[in-house]
Amino acid sequence: MESSLRRLNTEYIDLLYLHVWDFTTSVEEILRGMDDLVRLGKVLYVAMSNLPAWQASRMQAIADLRGWSPLVALQIEYSLIQRAGERDLIPMAREMGLGVVPYSPMGGGVLTGKYSRNDLSGSSTGSDESTRKTLNRTLGWVTERNLAVADVVKDVATELGRTPAQVALAWTLQNPDVTAPLIGARTRTQLEDNLGALEVDFTASHLARLDDAGAIDLGYPHTFLTGGFARTQSHGDLGIEARR
Repeated sequence: MESSLRRLNTEYIDLLYLHVWDFTTSVEEILRGMDDLVRLGKVLYVAMSNLPAWQASRMQAIADLRGWSPLVALQIEYSLIQRAGERDLIPMAREMGLGVVPYSPMGGGVLTGKYSRNDLSGSSTGSDESTRKTLNRTLGWVTERNLAVADVVKDVATELGRTPAQVALAWTLQNPDVTAPLIGARTRTQLEDNLGALEVDFTASHLARLDDAGAIDLGYPHTFLTGGFARTQSHGDLGIEARR
């Protein structure tokens, strides 16, 4: 921490993320270490990234019981092509009071429209651009399903007079649990384009098309608990009859 502060030329860090869960260090050791940094004034707030929802909720409960510094944010991969966070991570963050900060909101660039079906072949010319494409293929982002989602993003962007990147970013902001997406702009032009996402005005039809394109199966127990059988078992067949 001291080395980081010297390199950053600052006295403290506003928000410190533990970047990846290692399945080795105990939650008590992690939380106590983070709390020590806060008490020393080296860090103002602590947060987590890339971990199971049950571990984050466990950490928050322990911090609360022991009076240690609570988690304030959760950084997760979240975009129209990666919505697994909607199963447990985002609902958990809502219940635990964590701000959600999505990374890769444009799916590694897939949602910007820069990829085509030709990129499914895996060919590479050795350039910096192809290196990034190779990485994205390795990460599983360049797939037929994801390119189909990107096609819908491009269509909506054209109808709105916006860029695909703006539409992809603006979609994440439609989720009330999202604090703000992390953007990876490399140039001023890209930054200005990304900021244009704040001015995107979706219609209900556009949002429905985007949601349908990137929809996922929430799986058990979510689909069971929201289904008719479970609701009948927990709430019965009672209804309210309106009388005039």
